[in-house]
Amino acid sequence: MHAALLIAASGSSSSSGNFLVSPNVGVMVWTLISFGITLLLLWRYAFPRITEGLDKRRRAIEESIEAAEQTRSEADRLLAEYRERLRVAREQSDEIVSRARQASERLHDDAKADAARTREELMERTRRDIEQETRRALDDIRKEVANLTVMATERVARKTLTDDDHQRLIQEALEEFDFSALPGGGDGHQNGHGRDS
Repeated sequence: MHAALLIAASGSSSSSGNFLVSPNVGVMVWTLISFGITLLLLWRYAFPRITEGLDKRRRAIEESIEAAEQTRSEADRLLAEYRERLRVAREQSDEIVSRARQASERLHDDAKADAARTREELMERTRRDIEQETRRALDDIRKEVANLTVMATERVARKTLTDDDHQRLIQEALEEFDFSALPGGGDGHQNGHGRDS
């Protein structure tokens, strides 16, 4: 169709001169008709496919943008969750460290208290042992003094004393001897008196 129009246009232009300078109405009409038919064909067959392709492309771009938004929101959610877990983990680790420090301080204090108690118990036991040993030694000294007094009296008197004499001399010797000068002597002296009398 275009070819026929061009041939007709060229035929007429050869007869009347240059068709661009002097337009031919018939050529213009056929050109408009062919342009309209071409536009109609494009509108009917090409434009829907072009529009469909553009719509598909637009939908694909929108879906990509939507997927990117979802991915970004999911990444933001995961990042917030990670930060929250990290915060909780830090709080828990701080709490564990604090508890461990408190437990260590308690153990240290308990160990100090146990050591002090053990030391006091050992000191008390040692004091009791020393007092018992002192009493024993004082009792031994009293007995030895009494025996020495009896022997000395027998030698001086040159006679054997009766049991009553023995008791009386021992009592007198114990009363004259100063046991308070010895450690724990006051208690031992009274205990000795209670035992001898």
